[in-house]
Amino acid sequence: MAPIVEFRRAGYAINGRALLEDVSFQVESGEIIVLLGRSGSGKTTTLRLINRLLEPTSGEIIVEGRRTLDWDAIRLRRRIGYVIQEIGLFPHFTVARNVGLVPSLEAWPDERVASRVADVLGLVGLDPARFAGRLPRELSGGQRQRVGVARALAADPAILLLDEPFGALDPITRSEIQNEFRVLQKRLGKTMVLVTHDVREAFRLGDRIGLMKDGHLVALVPATEFRKLDHPEAKAFAESYA
Repeated sequence: MAPIVEFRRAGYAINGRALLEDVSFQVESGEIIVLLGRSGSGKTTTLRLINRLLEPTSGEIIVEGRRTLDWDAIRLRRRIGYVIQEIGLFPHFTVARNVGLVPSLEAWPDERVASRVADVLGLVGLDPARFAGRLPRELSGGQRQRVGVARALAADPAILLLDEPFGALDPITRSEIQNEFRVLQKRLGKTMVLVTHDVREAFRLGDRIGLMKDGHLVALVPATEFRKLDHPEAKAFAESYA
């Protein structure tokens, strides 16, 4: 079966300055790829090329068998769930309206939207009866993050992109949500690409870990093989986990 996402010698540059160079890898359906690296290593640039928030200046990215540049950008983004650290909830929308935004834009019937909102809130551990009518300011940080994941799942996308999704949470809440998230992924079988600089998070969530440095993909290996990499950056991350 063809990979669901493929990078083919992809690069991205601004005014001649390369932020990403010659990146090639494949993401198989149903796996979690974690892109690990320091700030400025190219992780988020790589992620944003998948849903065409950025367009490659060299090479190409294939999503579901089509080049991203051949997709209608809006259609592509609505087929891919996107979760960011800041969550990005609309402050004056209720939880239900935030979660149901993409299905509503896709012209789902109101009854179907309401049913889906209830389903995905339940999936992320939020009782719809208690939380659907609340505003984001009435939620804790962990609850808002759960709403962000629910919103990304609402239109039932095949792919989820997650950019430092748990970075703003306190350590205990972060650990709890990471555990819940892994269980949820196994249950749903979604393909996920997750960006982090936290090696513990990478080992906890990733099927494979892609190490990035200075705009290059240094390695992409099963999480169990990461500590065996003979590269200074890999060793630095592995030692920080010890």
